[in-house]
Amino acid sequence: MPTTNYVPGVPSWIDLGSPDVARAAEHYRGVFGWTFHPLGPHAGEYGVFRHDGRTVAAAGPLTGDDARSAWTVYFQTADADATAAAVAEAGGEVRVDPFDVFTNGRMAQLTDPGGADFAIWQPGDTAGLDEVAGPGSLGWVELQTPDPAGVHDFYRAVFGWTATTVPAAADDGAYTVFTLEDEGEDISFGGVADLQEGERAHWLPYFEVADTDAAVSRNAALGGRAVLPTADLAGVGRMAWLEDPFGARCAVVTSSTA
Repeated sequence: MPTTNYVPGVPSWIDLGSPDVARAAEHYRGVFGWTFHPLGPHAGEYGVFRHDGRTVAAAGPLTGDDARSAWTVYFQTADADATAAAVAEAGGEVRVDPFDVFTNGRMAQLTDPGGADFAIWQPGDTAGLDEVAGPGSLGWVELQTPDPAGVHDFYRAVFGWTATTVPAAADDGAYTVFTLEDEGEDISFGGVADLQEGERAHWLPYFEVADTDAAVSRNAALGGRAVLPTADLAGVGRMAWLEDPFGARCAVVTSSTA
């Protein structure tokens, strides 16, 4: 699972780009119980979501004429400029060059060779999210890509990730898990899955919830829909993929305690 031990390479921030930040904030308040806190006039409409007083995500307006509502996962780096250069060298795209976010940190927006967008975060005053892996917070990230094996070398070159294949929870298949080693401990925080037909490559965030079925119902009642119906995965928990009223996708999971 993700950790707030924000060593380089782990997910440390996540934000939502939306055409209507206020309405999106109300949607996620209803689904997850989050409260939205704008960061002030200097930040435009950008603000953070908090759960029980802790920052668990953020949201802001879309930028660019062709931008679509989506969640963006940020991975920690000690040097945003060097990591952006490594992305370009490994065959990815630097969509937005590194820039400073006031004194909070330095970031860049990137795309991997399979077409999945992501971002990087070099901490300044803001190390990352206050909470991950707990109820109402980020519990996992999953890359959905047309070539799961083909992206392994890219992410290893950029972040030093190790890709390990483990038995899948269903269909007698296999699942690839990304890990990082820190002081002899392997940190598992994400995985790779085949892209569904007709979809665009993307990183899918999973949010931990107390009751997956209730979260799915709340999302639907507030104008969203279930992209993947609720399902139980042995050794994982109960999960579903959701879409908000503007088309941004995330997943919810009630992790198994076994």
